[in-house]
Amino acid sequence: MSHDLEFTGERFTPECVREIRYEHFARYAFALELARGKRVLDAACGEGYGSAMLAGTAASVLGVDIAENAIAHARSRYGTQANLHFERGDCTALDAAPGSFDLIVSFETLEHVAAQAELIAGFARVLSDDGILIVSSPDKRTYSDISGFRNEFHVRELYRDELLALLAPHFPQVRLYGQKLLFHSAIWNLEAPPRSVAALTASESAPIPQAGLAYAPLYFIAVCSRRPLPELPDASLFGDREESVYAHYNGEVRRMIAADGRIIELEAEVARLRGELGQLTPRR
Repeated sequence: MSHDLEFTGERFTPECVREIRYEHFARYAFALELARGKRVLDAACGEGYGSAMLAGTAASVLGVDIAENAIAHARSRYGTQANLHFERGDCTALDAAPGSFDLIVSFETLEHVAAQAELIAGFARVLSDDGILIVSSPDKRTYSDISGFRNEFHVRELYRDELLALLAPHFPQVRLYGQKLLFHSAIWNLEAPPRSVAALTASESAPIPQAGLAYAPLYFIAVCSRRPLPELPDASLFGDREESVYAHYNGEVRRMIAADGRIIELEAEVARLRGELGQLTPRR
């Protein structure tokens, strides 16, 4: 079987590049520490790359997806990990005993299903009493309303208050995060891993940068529990040392510069030919 699952636009595959890769990988990286030593369910796991990532720290990971081809692919590509298993199933009707999992992650699933209340209720049922749910979903205001973009695979997108209202009946403890790909200049301690982060945001309307990340999120990530949440970071940064986003854009810039140079050459050639044609055309 091929190591690549066809990208249709409905579910992410790790062969995708640029922004979408950073968005999806960052969510699983954010969940890694919470998965440590836990029984984890990756609900709507898709291609399986995130389940495999979490299996690096979790006691066990079960990836569930409704698409048979996605599950077959995940088993083929990641099935050698002893603590990682994949099953076909409907995440809105989970076939698992109460308290089966300590952590459930479900990224970019909510907006794809109509039975959203059933989905969240099912997650609450199969979580242990002190279990944690991490769920992500696009902010309808920024993702669709402001941009004018329509994702054909989304059944129902949620505004912030709608997402919180959906979670509240089952999870009295919710920490809501925003996610958005940002351009930053990073300054970090080279002698030790960072233990705290200072964030500043500049704008044309403010002469002095203001504290915090003053952006409208594109996605929400909610960390939910019935019990008090563990200590969580205020912000999470994700990147890759190969700087793949930069590499892609740099390639695009080089191609644009080359194309601009060629356009200038062709325009000069057209001007020259027009001049020659003018000299050949008899005057009346």
